[in-house]
Formats: sequence, structure tokens, C-alpha cells
Amino acid sequence: MTTGASIPSSSAARPRRSRLLRFLPLGMVAWLVLEIWLLTVVAGAASGFAVFLLLVAGLVLGSVVIKRAGRRAFRALSETLQQQQSGALPQGRTNSEGNGLMMLGGLLLMLPGLISDALGLLLLVPPVQKALSRYAERTFERKVREATGSFGEAFQQARIHRPDGKVVQGEVVREDAPRGQQDDTGSRPPLTG
Repeated sequence: MTTGASIPSSSAARPRRSRLLRFLPLGMVAWLVLEIWLLTVVAGAASGFAVFLLLVAGLVLGSVVIKRAGRRAFRALSETLQQQQSGALPQGRTNSEGNGLMMLGGLLLMLPGLISDALGLLLLVPPVQKALSRYAERTFERKVREATGSFGEAFQQARIHRPDGKVVQGEVVREDAPRGQQDDTGSRPPLTG
């Protein structure tokens, strides 16, 4: 029994993947192979023990960096909450700038590999953190502007355009008094049975 509705083909129902998502697995595999190759080159030039010490040092340094960034973020959060509870307006983000990038740098340091260690150390440099955060903020704002224009326009579009085009008429009834204490002296006629 058919209802007349057509079932879309699997290729038409699937949204098209972005170029980044298409090549991300290939990039991850290439990065992993490069890391392993670089570790074997360094082990051949120095020794396996030197590579082991580099990996352990990266793990320890990364955990220290993540712990420090977490403490800074928690301290900034508690200061902001104390300022809000006292009624004062919270100040700018002077203490918490770069905590996310610092945590990412610590995570990259903890990952085994020399390229990830170099990227992690680069993320710990304050001018690099500021430049990356400004770039990310500008990119995010541009993407939001392209997607919606403004939040008011997005709200208007959501109210006006319905998927099926139908409008449902209705009335909102608000009951302020508890159920047992309502009086029937309002504009509604009593129910007769």
C-alpha cells in the first residue's frame, strides 16, 4: 500500500560534507605518520632513551600548563561571581584571556610527538595567543553575520516562515489562582450538563 509520498534517495537525503570534513581523516593519518617518522629519525640520531625523555618531559610540562590554566580560569570565574553577587558590574576578561589556548597548548604538549610539542609550545607564547584569539573572534563574528544578519532578523524569520505555511489560531488562558479558588463570575457562561 502506497500513500503517494516519495521516499528520497539516500544521496539526496544526505547533506553535502564540507571540504574540511572530507579531508580531515586523511590529514589526521598524515600527521600521525609524520609524527612517528620524526620520532624514529630523532631516535636514530640520538637514542631511544632521549626520545623517551622528550615524551615524558612533554607529558609533565603539558599537565603543568593545563593545571595552571585551569586554576587561572577558576580564579577568574570566582572573581566574576563575587563581583556579580556584590552588585558591581564585572570587569573585562583581563585574567582569563588565553586560558583556552593555553589548555590547548598543554594538551598538544601531552600528546606524544615532536610536531605537536612544537605547536603546543607555540600556543604558550602570549603574542601568538592574542593573534589567534583575535583571528578566531573575527572569523566567528563574520560567520554569524553571514548566517543570520542579526538576531532580530533571525527571530522575525522564524516567526514568519513556517515549514508547512499553516497558521494555528488559538487563545492563551493563564490561571493565576489555584484550581479550587477560581470564581465563575467571569465572562464565561457556566457549563450545563
